[in-house]
Amino acid sequence: MPNPRYRASQALFERARRVIPLGSQTFSKSYLSYPQGESPLFLSHGRGAHVWDVDGNEYIDLVNGLLPNVLGYDDADVQRAVVAQLEKGVTLSLATEQEVLLAEKLVELIPCAEQVRFGKNGSDVTAGAIRLARAYTGRDRVAVCGYHGWQDWYIGSTARNKGVPKAVQELTHTFTYNDLAGLDALLASHPGGFAAVILEPMNFTEPLPGYLEGVKEIAHRHGALFILDEIITGFRYHLGGAQALFGVTPDLATFGKSLGNGFPISALVGRADIMQQMEDIFFSFTFGGEGVSIAAGLAVLEKMQREPVIETLWTRGGQLLDGVRRLIARAEVEDVFGVVGKPCWSMLQIKDVAPYSSWQIKTLLLQEVLARGVLTAGAQNICYAHSEDDVRQILNVYAEVFPQVAAAVREKTLETALRAPPMQPIFRVRG
Repeated sequence: MPNPRYRASQALFERARRVIPLGSQTFSKSYLSYPQGESPLFLSHGRGAHVWDVDGNEYIDLVNGLLPNVLGYDDADVQRAVVAQLEKGVTLSLATEQEVLLAEKLVELIPCAEQVRFGKNGSDVTAGAIRLARAYTGRDRVAVCGYHGWQDWYIGSTARNKGVPKAVQELTHTFTYNDLAGLDALLASHPGGFAAVILEPMNFTEPLPGYLEGVKEIAHRHGALFILDEIITGFRYHLGGAQALFGVTPDLATFGKSLGNGFPISALVGRADIMQQMEDIFFSFTFGGEGVSIAAGLAVLEKMQREPVIETLWTRGGQLLDGVRRLIARAEVEDVFGVVGKPCWSMLQIKDVAPYSSWQIKTLLLQEVLARGVLTAGAQNICYAHSEDDVRQILNVYAEVFPQVAAAVREKTLETALRAPPMQPIFRVRG
């Protein structure tokens, strides 16, 4: 029986399933990512760092739209810029000055950026980067590490490859983060075959000293382009991206998520001699220069230059990260829980503890955390609007739930504590 706390969510879900596969437009926002019957599935609105579900329950949001809402919901500066642009038009019949202004701003801020093209999603610009690399090098194969979007060239290398032709799958090769020897051997296995090496500069694992520089050297030695996927790390780790934080400059890089504070915009940036190939390959779509999202992007970056946005992400995230570590140690639950990542983007680790899988344990954790007003799927996505009081409330919830979950694991009573079927993985792409 579904929890009456989520009655309206469940009713809307039943309607949605009749007209929308999954009941959601995004896997990670669907019922697959949360305990069935014990979680909200539809939100009505957000303010700052808080959201409300269609049942009227309020949550401190640690999902933040899957990371785009870096400033928080309904940010006054972004909304003002968006309203001003709405009065001028959304999608005009020719290019606009705003496109030039945002491109100039990205060139100013990002070390590798000499020229810029815009997309709407991260998948747009990562696919564009690969097409560009193939055009520039005249090669077909790609080496990947991390998550790079839904399109065939990448998703064919994952367990979610249904519908991707085998011929496409065979051109994409995965490599292990922090393993330079493995990458070198991979590229050597197809001499002259690789167009690009693309990776997230960091997910939840720190790069070993010299690792990113080593990836660049190996890629160039084998004649491939070195591409950083900064869809998440861009404008979160550093105003110039993780490439500025770690001091390594790629040939091309992709940015998204935080760039628009929830408005759909992404960017492919890089060396001018490579980007010039954009005049010959086909990377073009009706909404590539859509004005409202570009206005939002400009407002976001100007605010980040004007206010301590990224410093606050690190400070507030550090308070949360340190607090979680203290709670885990104090409750002596290191065998069940851990935490990894940077303060501005961290992740709760849930471990396998026999006879239970991490997914069974995660189901119980989310069941209890959601019921106490914290919206999370495991990641801790800090935004500028999170307050110290928000962090205290999150830690108070964890302090109550961590020992409860650990006790159910150790006493082997987890099955009776669960009010939802155990969750199943969608697919794993990050360590």
